[in-house]
Amino acid sequence: MINKKRLFNRLMELGEIGKQESGGITRLAFTPEDRAAKNLVASFMKEAGLSVREDAVGNIIGRMEGRNPEAPVILTGSHVDSVYNGGIFDGALGIIGGIEVLQTMREQGIKTEHPIEVCAFNDEEGARFSYSMMGSRGMIGSLKPEDLELKDKEGISIANTMKAQGLDPALIRCAAPTKGSIKAFIELHIEQGKVLEKNNHSVGIVTGIVNELWLKCTFKGEAGHAGATPMTMRHDALVAAAEFIQTVEREAKKTGTTVATVGKMDVLPGGINIIPGTVEFTLDLRDLDQEVSDQVEDRIFKEAKRICRERSLEMQTEVLQRIPPAPCSEEFQLAAKDAFNKLGLEPFYLPSGAGHDAMQLVNICPIGMIFIRSKDGISHNPAEWSSPQDCADGANVLYHTLLSLAGF
Repeated sequence: MINKKRLFNRLMELGEIGKQESGGITRLAFTPEDRAAKNLVASFMKEAGLSVREDAVGNIIGRMEGRNPEAPVILTGSHVDSVYNGGIFDGALGIIGGIEVLQTMREQGIKTEHPIEVCAFNDEEGARFSYSMMGSRGMIGSLKPEDLELKDKEGISIANTMKAQGLDPALIRCAAPTKGSIKAFIELHIEQGKVLEKNNHSVGIVTGIVNELWLKCTFKGEAGHAGATPMTMRHDALVAAAEFIQTVEREAKKTGTTVATVGKMDVLPGGINIIPGTVEFTLDLRDLDQEVSDQVEDRIFKEAKRICRERSLEMQTEVLQRIPPAPCSEEFQLAAKDAFNKLGLEPFYLPSGAGHDAMQLVNICPIGMIFIRSKDGISHNPAEWSSPQDCADGANVLYHTLLSLAGF
């Protein structure tokens, strides 16, 4: 068993960095708060007896050697940055939990065959530069020099913030490990939803992370005078968008697994007495099964063509992001199930509806995720909360899972 008190005390200590008057946390990438959090995490790693390094993209990594230092690494961890006014558990639990697991192993004199590393990934949330998972993208080698030219609201680029913290943007490729050097990545995280709470489970085994399809859609009709244009002669873009949004909801509900959201909309020209001529909006579509997601997408846009044809409108779509699902490996799920049984917990399986660093790591190694219960399903909010016991349950599952995968 891990040290529950030490685990929770460290979570609370980390939660003081970037704390707002509201009680929420704001730790944006490459800010003084972000650096202070990384420094504290590094100090915890050293207390746990780990060797500590910072890679070329700002990830902080603590390493516990195995009996075979040349064996591929078992990697765990999460992120230290936050959204604006977020919670204290999101990301932090995976890092502090991973450190606690390795410190417990060292204190118990346990030596695994494989080395184990815990990583505090840089800028997972993307709140500052609107570019998420920078650290894990760097670790898989997909980060490009042009990505570093993205700027925050103050006009400061990622490249310049890296330089200010002693990192060389020209060396980002150095963060990518050699092929086959990571055996698996396991991420402990709060659920950020209500499934575990509704089913009265403190911990769950994640079966996979859903795909993320983000589209920017535009209906183009014809603006006109709201009083002088008869209803039968209108080409109202907003009415078309409303019909389309109902289609989105209806088609997503049919599958029982798909979620779809129109979360942002601009209506132009935007006058109280003007028929809307142009409507721009976003569509977020997710499912664990890529084929199901593709079928829902096809049905939605087949209906969109009908709407345009009947209303004499045009529709344009732009893909903002298309990330495939990331299934959790069978080996992880079996190891996690065994961990549940050892701890006297009933195995419970669920998908992840939110994106995580693990969905980047799946490109170079098998992945797994362990969720713990979130009170009322609240996350990205000062009210985000998970109990000390739930945090400990999740860390204990991680402990036994890593032991199994690392060859104890």
